[in-house]
Amino acid sequence: MTNCTQESFQFPVCQRRRVEVNFQGGDITSDGGVLLLQQVDRRLGLSEAIARVLDDPRRQASCDHNNLSLLRQRVYALALGYEDLNDHETLRLDLAIQTALGRSEELASSSTLCRWENRADRQSAVDMHKIIIEQFIASFKKVPKKLILDFDATDDAVHGKQEGRFFHGYYDHYCFLPLYVFCRNQLLVGYLRESKIDGAKHAWAILALLVKRLRQAWPQVKIIFRGDSGFCRWKILSWCERNQVGYIVGIAKNKRLNAFTEQLQRDAKECYAALGTKVRWFTDVRYAAGSWNRKRRVIAKIEHTDKGSNPRYVVTNLKGDGKILYDKLYCARGEMENRIKEQQLDLFADRTSCHRWWPNQFRLLLSSLAYMLLEAIRRLALKGTELANAYVGTLRLKLLKVGAVILRNSRRIRFLLSSAYPFQRLFFQVAARLAPE
Repeated sequence: MTNCTQESFQFPVCQRRRVEVNFQGGDITSDGGVLLLQQVDRRLGLSEAIARVLDDPRRQASCDHNNLSLLRQRVYALALGYEDLNDHETLRLDLAIQTALGRSEELASSSTLCRWENRADRQSAVDMHKIIIEQFIASFKKVPKKLILDFDATDDAVHGKQEGRFFHGYYDHYCFLPLYVFCRNQLLVGYLRESKIDGAKHAWAILALLVKRLRQAWPQVKIIFRGDSGFCRWKILSWCERNQVGYIVGIAKNKRLNAFTEQLQRDAKECYAALGTKVRWFTDVRYAAGSWNRKRRVIAKIEHTDKGSNPRYVVTNLKGDGKILYDKLYCARGEMENRIKEQQLDLFADRTSCHRWWPNQFRLLLSSLAYMLLEAIRRLALKGTELANAYVGTLRLKLLKVGAVILRNSRRIRFLLSSAYPFQRLFFQVAARLAPE
């Protein structure tokens, strides 16, 4: 049977002209902005630092692609929107990506990248996290006065027979349960976990390690632990109190807490009935769950709307007005959920389809590195611009996905970007701001 491969396609005519499409354009790329990734990567020294800690047992004299080249190829591709290793069968021929990697020959194939990912082990994950923390510390030109560490877990659905997969009753599917830690927009931890555990599992140990390293760098810095009710565990709260770490953590509604605020809830209901507008009050209670060793401050939000009563509670050891702490500090943790969405929706952190556990953790960290590069572009080069607060998917679309013709000879490489590209001035401004200092 003849195997026919379509090489062109006819589209509707345009002003009596035939419109034909094929893939014979030659050295053209849709990723002209990859040079910005190269620029910010060299500014940070991120990929070089990571490549140095990755073990490479291969006979180097026989290798065409070293750890640094493989790492950059995979991370840059994730940042550009290529989630699948199979994409690299043709992507390896892209002159723009070759140039960003400092090479002039074909890049690694998907099978080479697959073997590289499957060499990952526990030590790789530990060492990569150490580099991520050092990058975070190095990002500050001045000693920070306060750091808020946001902890949150999410589900990472799996669809095969991967090691460590379990069914999670709350999410109602088979998944992993990765733990993320952010400080504002900067990623500190991307830790893959099995889903058969408590959502706060290992959070205390990770918090202790982070606080230890951050206080080595900045002994006087004030550190605040922030999380939702899934992280309200007495061990974490007690550790924070013993080690002068602030905390503000959600606490689930229960009968005892509701009993403390029962009268206020009734008053709020009556006030709503009289005025017809939303009622929102705050009060403090002293509360100790059965497992706690003492009472702690709980900020209660008493709210009544057309949907009824909606009390909420957070436990904290911070001083200050309860309403301000709740509205300005605790509610701000919702931004972390947007950062997790960027990781999973825009940078494919949930593409954990390897059979073995540690290669999947490695993949999550590769997505984390891609996020760090895009976040650094946003932080270092886009202040005061229209993209200062843009999601990483928007940064990719407007700064990286730029059509370009590439002319390469023995003397120079020219990127002829699209003349119709609408962000030309911004592109050059970003490139200039990312130039080595």
